[in-house]
Amino acid sequence: MKRNKGIIFQLIIILSFISIFGFLINNLIINLIRTDLGFNFSWLLKPSSFALAEHALPYSPSDSYAWALLIGWLNSLKVIFISLFLSTILGIIIGLSRTGKNTILNIISSFYITIIRQTPLLLQLMFWYFVGFLGLKNNFLYFSNLFKINNQGIEFFGLSFTSEFSALIIGLSVFTSAFIGEVIRGGIISVPKGQWESFRSLGISESNGLIRVIIPQALPAIIPGLTNQFLNLAKNSTLAIAIGYSDIYAINDTIINQTGRAIECFIILLFTFLILNLLITNIMETINKLINKKKIYIN
Repeated sequence: MKRNKGIIFQLIIILSFISIFGFLINNLIINLIRTDLGFNFSWLLKPSSFALAEHALPYSPSDSYAWALLIGWLNSLKVIFISLFLSTILGIIIGLSRTGKNTILNIISSFYITIIRQTPLLLQLMFWYFVGFLGLKNNFLYFSNLFKINNQGIEFFGLSFTSEFSALIIGLSVFTSAFIGEVIRGGIISVPKGQWESFRSLGISESNGLIRVIIPQALPAIIPGLTNQFLNLAKNSTLAIAIGYSDIYAINDTIINQTGRAIECFIILLFTFLILNLLITNIMETINKLINKKKIYIN
């Protein structure tokens, strides 16, 4: 009897989802008919007719919408992967400072995490862009031809980064690092105290014991949380539109305003981020499986 009730409940849930999905599709078709736009992607081959301030590949307004979207996607990937790297490094430093015995570092890292986590990311991006860069003088920090920071952005060993790109990288990295720091701390304190006492009794130093014994055991607890923060960073990168950076979301928004192809643009945006997030998830799951095979315990 209980089994039958369970099957009936599952059928009701499935039928409910089918009904909701069918309603949305029907509503979509009706709206497409009303606008006389239809549903197609042929417009991707038409000239975009708008300029882009930043592009990794050659681009001009005469290029197609498809090429503009590719440029936007490359801009997004550049921001995401650089921010992933920087936020991970900074997060590890913060996490280790939170679990270390140095009182000053512990207080500083705790204050850092508290302030960053309690402040909206959008507000932080605005701060870094409007105060951190646009508020600077033309030659705020200048060191020969190697390093320069001003209201135009950052120049580093011949590489130039716009103020929009620089503010976005700093904002995403700082914001995400606070969460990664807590993930690192949580993973480290999850290791049984007996493991700490064991390597100390063997005469292993704190730093070597942390690197060779504690962290390898903490990684299985760290990786899932780290994966979530990487996914959040990828999605948070769409806030680039707030400071005028030409990522894929900003370019999609421009195309929608020009063509009215909101549905097609959102489908493109949906699948690009879905593919990226699935790639990040699979890579992290593979790393986690490899780590689980090499756990280190001291008996």
